[in-house]
Amino acid sequence: MAAASLPGKFLNRAPSIIPGFGLTMGITVSWLSFIVLLPLVALVLRATGIGFEGFAAMLGDQRVLSALKLSFGAALAGALINAFAGLIIAWVLVRYTFPGRRLVDGLIDLPFALPTAVSGLALAALYAPNGWLGVPLAELGIKVAFTPTGVVIACMFIGLPFVVRQVQPVLGDVDKALEEAAATLGATRVQTIFRVILPMILPALLAGFALAFARAVGEYGSIIFIAGNLPFKSEIAPLLIIIKLEEFNYEGATAIAVIMLLLSFAVLLAVNLLQSWGRRRTGLGS
Repeated sequence: MAAASLPGKFLNRAPSIIPGFGLTMGITVSWLSFIVLLPLVALVLRATGIGFEGFAAMLGDQRVLSALKLSFGAALAGALINAFAGLIIAWVLVRYTFPGRRLVDGLIDLPFALPTAVSGLALAALYAPNGWLGVPLAELGIKVAFTPTGVVIACMFIGLPFVVRQVQPVLGDVDKALEEAAATLGATRVQTIFRVILPMILPALLAGFALAFARAVGEYGSIIFIAGNLPFKSEIAPLLIIIKLEEFNYEGATAIAVIMLLLSFAVLLAVNLLQSWGRRRTGLGS
């Protein structure tokens, strides 16, 4: 009796809002597990081969710390600069009409299309001591190529599109009636920007910042040509991983990779929490 009622129970099941939820959810979990989670688990398991003492020694290695500091510091600096510059560029593209606007809009995506090695060679040639920008900067006593400053420039180059493309559509959806209402109530233009517009686009700006930071932390090709790769000065963590692999020190390479993974996850988690706070504050999310 109970068994006979099971088909009817399933036949009378209320239809789902999204058809095929069980199937699509299963595919989603399986795909993420095989493509994302499984490689990360394998990385962590491989790194455990050196043990706790090996991790402690790796964290105490001044060369490793210097490389991590440069990679994360340059990525953070580049993302912060891109957050400011990307917001201005998105504002210009959304709010103004001018000759060549579509061309400028298309150039934003150029770092996406260029191979990373081409980007690195272009930046190195441009900022080298005999480059177009390297010569006048050298006359001012500023050296960019083969210094940490060059690493920051490379991080800015590859991260800018992430900020612009995150902010641009959200800024375009901002109702101008809100700005007019603020002006009617006596708000200045600066007050309108900081109290009306900026809170609405803050989650998108934080998302762009997080993407630019994450992209720059693990970048190799665009940075390697302009960094100089001098230990304790301009050596990035991804290069140090390659060096460890060339020395057949696989556990050491995976240990550095795990440290980068944990640090990146901590920074991205903090940014996501700020993004969620910004959405709740503006009433755009639960």
